[in-house]
Amino acid sequence: MHLLLVEDDLKLVDELKPRLKQAGFAVEVANDGEDAAFLGTEESFDIVVLDLGLPRKPGLQVLKEWRSAGLDMPVLILTARDSWNERVDGLKAGADDYLGKPFHVEELLARLEALIRRCHGHVRRQIEVAGLQLDPDKQQVRDRQGQWHSLTGIEFRLLRYLMLNAGRVLSKTELSEHVYEEDQLRDSNVIEVYINRLRRRFGRELIETRRGQGYRLREAPGSAEEGSA
Repeated sequence: MHLLLVEDDLKLVDELKPRLKQAGFAVEVANDGEDAAFLGTEESFDIVVLDLGLPRKPGLQVLKEWRSAGLDMPVLILTARDSWNERVDGLKAGADDYLGKPFHVEELLARLEALIRRCHGHVRRQIEVAGLQLDPDKQQVRDRQGQWHSLTGIEFRLLRYLMLNAGRVLSKTELSEHVYEEDQLRDSNVIEVYINRLRRRFGRELIETRRGQGYRLREAPGSAEEGSA
């Protein structure tokens, strides 16, 4: 999942970024409001962690601009723990959740996972689609025979995005944007390699190829359709 971390405290960024990456997020960072506003409109993010006290442009103004532009990605705002008025203003401006500073990283990760699940219509911690059960905490998946498989970082991010968007046709470009880290080369052709890895492990019929369009994870187990490969 593609996450934008908007925070001007570089020490906090250095603490959060590896933990977010370890949890399966492809992380990009903005250290001020102007950069955040630009990135939010130029790239597609699955979720945003937004500090309100930013240089160059306040976080609340950034949030209002995103919502005015029709951007609906979930946003979790960071506020000073005793600033109840900031939390109220943020929620009124379109934030989906808030967390007061200082905080435990484990709580931040749990809130982010919950926001993503709700955004995609999943209420349980484990994501279940097409006979597969994905455990985000362990980054493992249980197949239709009940066997658990450990996943690499990219395999986990790719399968999670496919499962959360089951039934949708996703282009290679979209998948690469939501799977790769900011410092990785976003080669959409490599996506095909990882798609084939998932097919070998969980069944070729699980992920359909739409020629000239991309890939679609079937919402229920079934046989391969005409045009898939």
